[in-house]
Amino acid sequence: MKLHLLDRSSVANTSITVSQNNYKNFLKVWHFHEELELVYIIKSTGTRFVGDSIEKFEAGEVVLIGKNVPHMWLNDEVYFEKNSTLTAQAVSVHFKDNFVGQEFLSLPEMQPVAQLLKKAAQGIKFNHIKDNIKNELTNLYNLEPALKITRIIELLCKLEQQQNYTLLSSNGFINTFHKSENKRLNIIYEYIYQNFHTQISSKDVALLVNMNASSFSRFFKTIHRKPFTRFLNEIRIGFACKMLLENKESITSIAYACGFGNISNFNRQFKIIKDQSPSSFLSQHRKHF
Repeated sequence: MKLHLLDRSSVANTSITVSQNNYKNFLKVWHFHEELELVYIIKSTGTRFVGDSIEKFEAGEVVLIGKNVPHMWLNDEVYFEKNSTLTAQAVSVHFKDNFVGQEFLSLPEMQPVAQLLKKAAQGIKFNHIKDNIKNELTNLYNLEPALKITRIIELLCKLEQQQNYTLLSSNGFINTFHKSENKRLNIIYEYIYQNFHTQISSKDVALLVNMNASSFSRFFKTIHRKPFTRFLNEIRIGFACKMLLENKESITSIAYACGFGNISNFNRQFKIIKDQSPSSFLSQHRKHF
């Protein structure tokens, strides 16, 4: 598949672009852009691609996507039939992560929103969104430019308070990490992302931050709510998905390139994390492109 960079900057020279989409089908292009994107699906069904996440979507969902995250909403085949009367309707909001200025997001009161925008690097699907938020998104288009800014800030504050959400793409696919104020965590993340393709262990990382193995395991699991091995395998599998989609190497070559010592363990971990085999994952993407 070919990944396209789209220009979502405002032609009206505004910091926020609000679009009301009402088409026979959504744009069938796997793409990314510098702007974050907040999407509310009003009417449509199909398959949503965000990074290495592939899920069905339907009317009512609200998703926040970070900058430079590949994504696409692909409608079901019935939308592309010659005599189809179906329509795909959505509200999409595009804005830069500094649309209100970095100093504003640095305010103590805005830290929850700043963290929300960082989480969006994986794509966030908000579950069970209340109708009042959906209505505010729908009405954004008709607001004056200055009111759009204040309304977006209000909406982000409300979304930040949502406890029920799903992070869509894996860390490995996005190939980045969220820096923390904790210097120890920064060292850990940097080491993992630089060495995940090699045979590293929790003991290696523990020594790096001057901790014994058992203390490090407790520390890491407390922070991430998962063991170090699981986190490492998610990074590896996420990167493997990226390589699979690039379609330049065989599955076996990719397994070794991502740090797995044998193909059997790679297939097993892929199944655990992605709930499908590498070949199924690849086939699922190919049939849509």
